[in-house]
Amino acid sequence: MICNPIIPIWLMSIICIALLLCKRKGFWPYVRQIAIVGLVFVINLRIMIPSGEVEQDTEKLNAYVIFVVDNTISMVAEDEPGTTRLDLVRTDCERIIQELDGARFSVVSFANEARVVCPFSNNGEYASCMIESLYPIGELYARGSSMNVSRDIVLQLMKNIRDKGDGEITLFFISDGEITNEEKLESFSVWSDYVDHGAVLGYGTEQGGRMRLVDYYGEVKVIQDTSDYPWVDAISRIDEDNLKKIAKDIGVEYIHMDSRKSFNGLAKEVRNGASKSIQKSKVSGYNETYYWFAIPLAVLLGVEIISLKRKGWSVK
Repeated sequence: MICNPIIPIWLMSIICIALLLCKRKGFWPYVRQIAIVGLVFVINLRIMIPSGEVEQDTEKLNAYVIFVVDNTISMVAEDEPGTTRLDLVRTDCERIIQELDGARFSVVSFANEARVVCPFSNNGEYASCMIESLYPIGELYARGSSMNVSRDIVLQLMKNIRDKGDGEITLFFISDGEITNEEKLESFSVWSDYVDHGAVLGYGTEQGGRMRLVDYYGEVKVIQDTSDYPWVDAISRIDEDNLKKIAKDIGVEYIHMDSRKSFNGLAKEVRNGASKSIQKSKVSGYNETYYWFAIPLAVLLGVEIISLKRKGWSVK
């Protein structure tokens, strides 16, 4: 049994309590009032009971979508108070996954090293959960920001897809472009032969933002710049030059995500280019039960109308 309320339960509870406080005169009128309010509350819950398994057709796209996500400390910078870059990444990736529902998704995160946190799966919710769970490693273990560490593991991932000989590859490279470990940015042109669609998504602003991390004692601390004394709050800024270079190497568009651009055009392009298949699966079915309660509610309302007419009330 599941519930899918039409109006939030807390709001409906307030409404029902307010209706009951307007107490009707007389014992039986008040009993009917309680019954009507109770039925309205139950109908709003939209209680549904299992009806066994039903067969469902699901469209599958023969397309592979790879999210390459920067998971370094700079991605928790707050360019806007209370919102980190990773918060925006999670929201945007969820939107992309919804628009490309039916594709196979994989997530690669990179910090000190790159790793596949989500192997290819048609389960978009699983990919979303993996992106939602991303959080930078502690300041003591971080070795600075570098995007180069993602290059080889993603290349191997795409080579494996091509070896199978099926499906187009859509890649989203997600970062603030900042390099803090003195490394020189390597060429990403080795990806260009494998990427059919995609974009480099840049997060952050030129004025930058402070970074807060939860330490091992559960306390939130602001990252400090210790390069000079006295220490000051470290500021992370977007480096669009690096991101634009990667986009040019791969042969895809660079998008600064502060512009909140839509992915509808890219999603349509991916869908049109991918072959499709229908996969049959069995899911649990549910039957509505509201009409069980709607019938006695209608009867009680009818009784109320008759009662009011007898008392001389005009009901239009």
